[in-house]
Amino acid sequence: MTQAIYVFAELRIADLLAEGARRSEDLAAITGTHAPSLRRLLRALTTIEICREREDGSFEITPMGSLLVTDVPESLHSWTICWGSYLWQIWGNLLYSVKTGKSARKLPLGRDSFKKPEQDSKAAAMFNQAFVEFTRLASESIVRTYDFSGLKRITDVGGGYGELLISILRASPATSGVLFDLPHVINGGRRRFEEAGLSSRCEFLEGNFLESVPSGADAYILKSIIHDWDDDKNKLILKNCRHAMAKDGRLLLVERVIPERLEVSAAHREVVRSDLTMLIVHAAKERTEAEFRDLLNSAGFRVTRILPVDMMFKVIEAFPL
Repeated sequence: MTQAIYVFAELRIADLLAEGARRSEDLAAITGTHAPSLRRLLRALTTIEICREREDGSFEITPMGSLLVTDVPESLHSWTICWGSYLWQIWGNLLYSVKTGKSARKLPLGRDSFKKPEQDSKAAAMFNQAFVEFTRLASESIVRTYDFSGLKRITDVGGGYGELLISILRASPATSGVLFDLPHVINGGRRRFEEAGLSSRCEFLEGNFLESVPSGADAYILKSIIHDWDDDKNKLILKNCRHAMAKDGRLLLVERVIPERLEVSAAHREVVRSDLTMLIVHAAKERTEAEFRDLLNSAGFRVTRILPVDMMFKVIEAFPL
């Protein structure tokens, strides 16, 4: 059903049904689709509670389907597009990655799509918005679990549009932030902070964390960065953070931590799905707690706390050795 949900999102049918119930023929005329086929799609989606067919044959949105409405705070529209288009193509090459240990992202698309995202502004905006939506699912739990209030200045390294940093600044009124990411991302971050009314409390810096990280912060936070890279690249990223911070500075990683032993559960399925996605997309991985400790120690850090939060994420706190 992944593709059925993706098509529903791509056609923005949730936006149309949010205005009220409509017949499939009307939706087909608006979306430029084949009416009988669209009706079959909508009926299929009633079985997983994305929409509901009424007695008169029209369709209405459900609470689950409302998550696909664009421009609402709880939207998962871009995340759905990301999975249904880009990641769907790559997952078809899992066999290649299992056989070789290499990323499969060049195979279906003919080029390395993450190497120069600034060349495809539409795709880059979709990816960054998708991760805004995904971060939103865990950010409240993160700021509720970890006390940021004693920190004066926090740098969000590779923070995208800054959704986590926005949550931190809202929860800690005395804290200021630095959003640090590639040039093609930072403009979107500025707009997001302006919308949130927090642009006066944040500095926006362009750069590449594989080259350097700006100094001057009490804490450096990296969410869903480490799982994108192999150990050698991660040591470089972490050492750049270590070089930028003072002796009493702290490092905060927000990452999924894969259990040493897996069980039959929805939570464990989610984390291993993410692990296999990292294999296919980046030739990277999710790590166990022991692997995080070893990696951080090799980059000059000691782990002091590991705090569980929502979505199988953990906040890993570390200080320089």
